[in-house]
Amino acid sequence: MTPRNPKQSIAERRKGESALSEFADYVQSQQGKRRAAHNRAGSGSASIAKDSGYGTLSSGIEEHDELSIIDELGLGDDTPVIRLKHVLLDSSADEDESVTLLTNYLNGRLDAGHGEILFDLGLEDSGESMGFSLDNWNFALERLVRAAEGVHSDCRILMTRNVGADAELEVGPSNLKDKSFSGKVMIRRRPESADDVIETRIAVVGNVDAGKSTMLGVLVKGGLDDGRGKARVNLFRHKHEVESGRTSSVGMEIMGFDTKGEVVASTVPGRKLSWEEIGKRSAKVISFTDLAGHERYLRTTVFGLLSSEPNYCLLMVAANNGLIGMSKEHLGIALALNVPVMVVITKIDICPPNILEETINQLTKILKSPGARKIPIYIKNREECINTATQFVSRRICPIFQVSNVTGHSLDLVRTFLNILPHYGHYDADAPFEFHVNDTFSVPFVGTVISGVVKSGVVHTGDTIQIGPDSLGQFTTTKIRSIERKRIPSALVSAGQSASFALRNVRRKDVRKGMVVLHKLDTNTPPKVFREFVAEVLILSHATTIKVKYQAMLHVGPVSQTCAIIDLDRGYIRTGDRATVAFRFCQRPEYLAIGDRILFREGRTKGLGIVKSVGYDKTKPLNPEAAKEREMSGRTAE
Repeated sequence: MTPRNPKQSIAERRKGESALSEFADYVQSQQGKRRAAHNRAGSGSASIAKDSGYGTLSSGIEEHDELSIIDELGLGDDTPVIRLKHVLLDSSADEDESVTLLTNYLNGRLDAGHGEILFDLGLEDSGESMGFSLDNWNFALERLVRAAEGVHSDCRILMTRNVGADAELEVGPSNLKDKSFSGKVMIRRRPESADDVIETRIAVVGNVDAGKSTMLGVLVKGGLDDGRGKARVNLFRHKHEVESGRTSSVGMEIMGFDTKGEVVASTVPGRKLSWEEIGKRSAKVISFTDLAGHERYLRTTVFGLLSSEPNYCLLMVAANNGLIGMSKEHLGIALALNVPVMVVITKIDICPPNILEETINQLTKILKSPGARKIPIYIKNREECINTATQFVSRRICPIFQVSNVTGHSLDLVRTFLNILPHYGHYDADAPFEFHVNDTFSVPFVGTVISGVVKSGVVHTGDTIQIGPDSLGQFTTTKIRSIERKRIPSALVSAGQSASFALRNVRRKDVRKGMVVLHKLDTNTPPKVFREFVAEVLILSHATTIKVKYQAMLHVGPVSQTCAIIDLDRGYIRTGDRATVAFRFCQRPEYLAIGDRILFREGRTKGLGIVKSVGYDKTKPLNPEAAKEREMSGRTAE
């Protein structure tokens, strides 16, 4: 008798793992081509916007992000280049002109960096030393602060070399010969309103009991844990979570940094500031999505990972347990989504040194495996922390911290890293407005409220919108009564920001997770929805073979619905296979776009893919011979 869920062989499992990284890169490149085509169509030129203010650009390219940066930044002969050393040290009669040049330069970089940049004072763009003396350094710093003030920004010295300031680096054997004066300065723009606050979303994943909620509690509140769950209690949303100490829902927490890079926290130990207080006092907000670690809540975790559109993924690993259970599952999903991953090893205060070493070796081996292809960087000091954060737009790097929430070991490094974490993501504010709903509420005296992430475009309070599709594939027209970002009223939201909308004359039972919000167009043509679509998929793991009529739970962004396979480009597919597959939603049609990532799973079966076309033409089957055989067998059965 054949077992119902036969286990995969090691060879089959490795085949699926090694195919994961290549397919994730392929999906990223396809989305990059789609964005480039949209940019050309929208602007009439091949201009590509920088999405990081740290002198690098994250793009949908195959593997070496760094090699194509020069082309994508558009550094042609006609690009105006300023001599930084001259404008920093100029004390001639043209001094004011130099300050203006520097101010304009900072303004351009701040716009490209979404309101924050890291400035290497004392180093050229090539990394070569400017040969500053101490007097030169002090003069240049004063000039930089003055120019930053001109663009309503504040400066914070992160680290210095040979200057002797509070942020001075320890002189190691490798840099004893380096006698030049240099340093890194963070420049962050003061937000004029809540709309200008920099937002970075981080999904927190890991196995059950890895310390996810405790870590967030310590970071958000500022105090330390007592080792018995004191820090995590305020984060739980349900009574059974408090009793069991385990998260079962998608929790949200925020952490704010001001323009000087200081954590926005209460002056009263243990008191947690409200979201409104943090939002009003912050220039940068980190939004943490606290996801469940238990296998029972895996579907909730997958939904949270896809619907929250995270910029980064924070994987928590308990030092005394290692990468076990759901940790590998969560890491695999993050890799499939091509989200940059950072790792925090917790509970090092109660872990014996030999067990900690085993955990580190296991983590290094998994991250370097063909399925992950990451470069693990164990961060132990401030210099490594700042340099790694600067380069983190490269998806190949994986920073790893070893912390204790009880003793506070290395927590300052995690806070520094989060403070200077560069903006990552591709969002087009000029494209048509699209908002994905990932939660719904009914608020007294307000009415129906939906929350989610703006995928593209801009929307204002009072705009007429349409929300759908419902079970019949239709959209409802309504107006946005009010908008809130982090519980602070806002006049507008743009691409890449998370927000909540209060809707006019819409009942909560008429909206659901997975719906999409679009602008109401002047034409009477409703948005197109589809019950069927074709995707290119990769099977990561399946015990036997997958054929037509196979059903699985499929996730596309915030959409979670059972899908059936209605056509294949071959007879069947196995673990590690890439195939073109036609799917049909079992319950209702959904709003889809070419290039959307899909993730499907059922039991031990896991697969990921990208939507290649919407709709399915029965007259053009993916595998004509197999379609004829199915038709013949159907007639025979009749």
